[in-house]
Order: sequence, then C-alpha cells, then structure tokens
Amino acid sequence: MIKVGDTLPAATLMEYSEVEGNGCSLGPNAIDVAKAAAGKTIALFALPGAFTPTCSAKHVPGYVEKFAELKAAGVDEIWCVSVNDAFVMGAWARDQKTDSKVRMLADGSADFAKATGLTLDLTAKGMGLRSNRYSMLVKDGKVASLNVEGPGKFEVSDAATLLAQAKA
Repeated sequence: MIKVGDTLPAATLMEYSEVEGNGCSLGPNAIDVAKAAAGKTIALFALPGAFTPTCSAKHVPGYVEKFAELKAAGVDEIWCVSVNDAFVMGAWARDQKTDSKVRMLADGSADFAKATGLTLDLTAKGMGLRSNRYSMLVKDGKVASLNVEGPGKFEVSDAATLLAQAKA
C-alpha cells in the first residue's frame, strides 16, 4: 500500500471535458498522473463509485464547499478519483456542480487503485473491484499525508481533515 513519502504511481486517469481549451479536446482526455501532479499541491480523494450515497451526499460536496479554504491553504488542485469511466465522472461532475473546483478523474480499469494498493473488492455486491475511500495531500507528486477509511466508514477522508493537514 502507498504510504507517506511515496511518489504517486505512474498511471493515466481520464477526464471528461465538455469545453475545448488548454490543449484539451471534447470528450475523455488522458491525464498523466506524474505530469499533472508535478510542482503542485494536490488534495486527492478517492471513493468507491460515482452517484453512490455517501460519495454524492457527503464526500464530493465537502470538497466543493471547502474549495476556497483549500486554495488559501496552498492547494493548487482538488482531484476526485473513482473507478468509473470518464463519461460517468463527467455526468457526476455536472450533477455535483464541481465546475472548476474539483477535477473528476476516472480510473476506469482500477489501474491507479491497484497501483496504490488501495483497492476495495465489492464483487459480492455486484460492483467489482473499486477504490477504497481515502484522501491524501500530494506535494510535487509525493504523498505528504494519507487518510484511509475503515470498511464502510467516512471519518478521515473528508475535506475538513485534509484542510487541517494542508494548513499544518
């Protein structure tokens, strides 16, 4: 499992864009994790799935709400990573009104989740291999803090916890 001090794994996430610009075309665009995180402070949080109850009611809204405070604490970008395809993440971004506050990044084949060692096997519930619920503060591609939730919990990966760590 990834730990504090480790470099983010080499992986490609996908991001759906409805607006052309900054070299991004419409539709899914590949995001090289190492390049995207280089020289930045990233508040990254991951969760089991888009449109799921806790993720939609608490996890994403908390980061949208704390956007300005996280930016003031030195966070350059907020990333939400989920084992869904880019189209689902794009639809969820519209539903959650993440606008330019939270980048909704798809880990469709769970490659990033597997590489971090933070997978959650929900096969028995018909959801297959997913990402565990966690948050991490990433500075220039290295994990500065890591908050992994226990099974079925939402206690340490919330925006308030990561905000306190960013301020420290």
